[in-house]
Amino acid sequence: MKNGYAVVVGGVNLDIGGTPDKTMVLHDSNPGTVRMSLGGVGRNIAHNMALLGLPTVLITALGEDMPARQIADSCAALGIDLSHALRLPGEATSTYLFLTDHQGEMEMAVSDMEIYRHLTPAFLESKLKVLNGAELVVCDTNIPAESVEFIAERSAAPVFLDTVSTAKAEKAKAVLGKLHTLKPNRMEAAFLSGVNIVDELTLQVAAGKLLETGLQRVFISLGSDGVLAAGREEGLLHLPIYPGEMKNATGCGDAFMAALAWSYCRGEGLERAAKAGLAAASIALAGAETINPALNAKTVCERIEGHKEEALC
Repeated sequence: MKNGYAVVVGGVNLDIGGTPDKTMVLHDSNPGTVRMSLGGVGRNIAHNMALLGLPTVLITALGEDMPARQIADSCAALGIDLSHALRLPGEATSTYLFLTDHQGEMEMAVSDMEIYRHLTPAFLESKLKVLNGAELVVCDTNIPAESVEFIAERSAAPVFLDTVSTAKAEKAKAVLGKLHTLKPNRMEAAFLSGVNIVDELTLQVAAGKLLETGLQRVFISLGSDGVLAAGREEGLLHLPIYPGEMKNATGCGDAFMAALAWSYCRGEGLERAAKAGLAAASIALAGAETINPALNAKTVCERIEGHKEEALC
């Protein structure tokens, strides 16, 4: 990495989840299991980037509470630079609270992410030197729309955007042509391109529409159908998933984006980047937790070299 580091701007959460031992009884206390873990799209991507060996700066917003201390300790252990995060006494660090049924299916959730309203363009202006000095900037759409636009328009470094969800993908519409890389899923790609994706042809048309905005690369995640990767100068290819053991699918997208950043910093082309993303996702899938500690540059390269696939188009 000629500039020495990458930047992630986005969300961090304390995730708190409860699962009853038996069928849930509403309006009552249910014996079960409660687990806490660190999450958030931005934090998860930064965590995976650190595992891949990328020096990473994480710009986010934190309170001065117990979750903030846990996040700071975790980042310190991983070597993630949190010194440019916004610290806000009196504010609650973003927290995601969810309940599942006894079989693990989601019943309800409450997401408290109000703290990200403080990640304003004015704050990011104060971090412009850090953004401009990076090899690349990865951004998620948990931050305000005007802040996504600020990063896309003002960052001298290439900007990679994770759309997070269809609802939050709206924040990307105004700046698609100013991004280097976009990683949507099928529904988000349809929303942003205006193309109803119903088959392989319309999938390719959607990718083309996105590239027409000025976007350099797009990787459309297709779940079990792999990924469609397209580049303005590199063409288009559809690669299947890397088969493997499935334990937890929640962190696959974050690992994929981290691998795209890692591959870009290695100067690799579209196909190799897509393969790195698929390899990282398959490693994440095999882990019990959202982040699989087995992910690293060596395991990604071994997964790529050990898997011989044919492009689907």
